[in-house]
Amino acid sequence: MTAAPIHPPTPGSIPGNPVCPGTAVVAVERRSFARVDADFDWVAEEIPVSLEYNGIAHAVMLATPADLKDFALGFSLTEGIAATPADLRDIEVDILPRGIAVRIELAGQRFDLLKRRRRALAGRTGCGLCGTESLDQVVRGLPPVTAAATFRPAAMAEALARLRAGQHLLGKTGATHAAAWMDVGGHVALIREDVGRHNALDKLVGALARRGIDATAGAALVTSRASFEMVQKAASAGIGMLAAVSAPTLLAVQTAERLGVTLVGFARQDRSVVYAHGWRLKGAAS
Repeated sequence: MTAAPIHPPTPGSIPGNPVCPGTAVVAVERRSFARVDADFDWVAEEIPVSLEYNGIAHAVMLATPADLKDFALGFSLTEGIAATPADLRDIEVDILPRGIAVRIELAGQRFDLLKRRRRALAGRTGCGLCGTESLDQVVRGLPPVTAAATFRPAAMAEALARLRAGQHLLGKTGATHAAAWMDVGGHVALIREDVGRHNALDKLVGALARRGIDATAGAALVTSRASFEMVQKAASAGIGMLAAVSAPTLLAVQTAERLGVTLVGFARQDRSVVYAHGWRLKGAAS
């Protein structure tokens, strides 16, 4: 076997460089039966992110360290900690030696409610229920979604193509999920990526709220399976349709039925499977 010389990364492509937040470059060996080549490769960062409300740690999630203010706001909204973006008075991101602390100033009344819930999470990547203290905290009493926006299958197909083209972290690392928001015409206004599928959706919800975009006027596309938590987070934001490229779970289907969410699985550019409230998808696929 032969070993090729190591070529240094291009300028800017170093671990933690802001040119491409959420990624780093590592040394690798590219192997085949005939040879071993020394090279470099992009990998996605996975860092402990602590969410602290009014100085008290509430959740530690492993996440990609990008769009963390979106993440903090979206998590607060989808978990029912905040009722509106105005409940978060301030968000500060503090980089620490062993991770990142996102310090959130929560309005007094909402903080009192949070303390009464006495909820402490210790999350792993993509884990939305770690640390939940009781079964009653899993299924929240959310009102049914009233979003009336409807979508053509062709528009969803166009959005799926744009989503794939816009997954820059995935393109570099192959290791991230994405969540996107599409309008009724199939235009993708926002894409957020993370190593955790729940985190990507939280970042999307937060980005919509921070920009004042009406979440009820569009749909969410996710590059993962559709779990119960994903449906509940979409419903918390008032999103009427959740389309996933993979399968839903039974609890996800039941939750979508109960909350009035159009749930689409195995979403492709030319076909899909609708599991609940198909009335938001008009006509047949082109």
